[in-house]
Formats: sequence, C-alpha cells, structure tokens
Amino acid sequence: QVQLVESGGGVVQAGGSLRLSCAASGFIVGYSTMGWYRQAPGKERESVATISSGGVTQYEESVKGRFTISRDNAKLTLYLQMSSLKPEDTAVYSCKLTRFSNTYWGRGTQVTVSS
Repeated sequence: QVQLVESGGGVVQAGGSLRLSCAASGFIVGYSTMGWYRQAPGKERESVATISSGGVTQYEESVKGRFTISRDNAKLTLYLQMSSLKPEDTAVYSCKLTRFSNTYWGRGTQVTVSS
C-alpha cells in the first residue's frame, strides 16, 4: 500500500526553525519528483519546494534562502528544513510524490508560527 506520512510540524516562534520529514512506504521513490505544498486557512494550496529525482530543486519565491528541500532515496524520505520562520508560513504542509503517471499525497502536518 502506497503511503506518505509527514512529521515534524509544531508550534514555533517567529525566527525559529523546524524540520519536516515525509516518509514513503509501499513503493520505490526513484525516478520521481517530490515536493512540499502548504495550505493556509482560507487560501489555496501552494507549492513550497520541489526536488526532482536528479536533485534539481525549485522554491516558491517567499521561502528562497530560508527553506531547504532534500531527499534520501535510500531512506525513502523527503525533508524540508525551515529557518527564519514567519507567521505567514503558518499552514498545513503536505508532501507529494509524482512517479510516471501516478501522484500521491500525504495527509499533512500543521506548522504554526507565532509572532
């Protein structure tokens, strides 16, 4: 059974850091693009960062220089290191994996940044 499970969310003060993890199970993550997405209350879901199977990364403009996406294919895990967090980063963060014609989503983890 294909499954993506996020962890590492929580409550942090502005300026703080968090590291999110997304553990994949049930399939091989090679040749896949993985990414982090977030959805704040009352807003549409947006892409935060993506990483290709070859390690090419892309970031949403507002998180450049503050967030770092990485992946460990041997551990079947995707990471998002978040630093200098701002209240506007508050959202549910979800991971996504796209492999060939298939797309999978995790349930998400809440990140709350207090001012």
